[in-house]
Amino acid sequence: MNAPTRATFKHMKDSTFEDWQLIMGEMRHYSAGLADRMLDQLRALEGDCGGFIVDRLTHCLQTATLAHKDGKDEEYVVCALLHDIGDTLGPYNHADIAATYLQPFISEKNHWMVKHHAIFQGYYFFHHLGLDRELYKQYEGHEYFDYTKEFIDKYDAPAFDPDGETYPLSFFEPMVRKVFAAPKQSLYKKD
Repeated sequence: MNAPTRATFKHMKDSTFEDWQLIMGEMRHYSAGLADRMLDQLRALEGDCGGFIVDRLTHCLQTATLAHKDGKDEEYVVCALLHDIGDTLGPYNHADIAATYLQPFISEKNHWMVKHHAIFQGYYFFHHLGLDRELYKQYEGHEYFDYTKEFIDKYDAPAFDPDGETYPLSFFEPMVRKVFAAPKQSLYKKD
């Protein structure tokens, strides 16, 4: 007799241990392709300049290139690479989306940096939009303030140079695969 390939319940109250073993097995199988889906989503930024001098993919690649060349670890470099991945579906909260995607796989410090990078980045342009360029200062004294400011000043803000060194996505793919290989924390993971 063949084992079922789908759960049998129609309401969660009727689910069984066997159903959840099957579901979690499928989740593990599907999760194995997460790095590929993240890379595909990143590739979707290619050609989308949004008014900038370089497209969003080039910006992400340059940000990661600068961080890598400065000796940052693989997790940090992947955060630099994916920090704007939310642009396609979340133009009004792209940092939150990127941070949410990355959260199970990265440190609290890197998560905070990605989540707050848009506010820190605003120093360079909010005043041109009639907004408060000092908004990031609300986080002064936070343990990750300087860490996030460094990310913006050294890697994110200068990564709009059409002549800047830009490593290809293939260079970063092994790092992405390593970071997304297994979550560090998750509601669905036992400690």
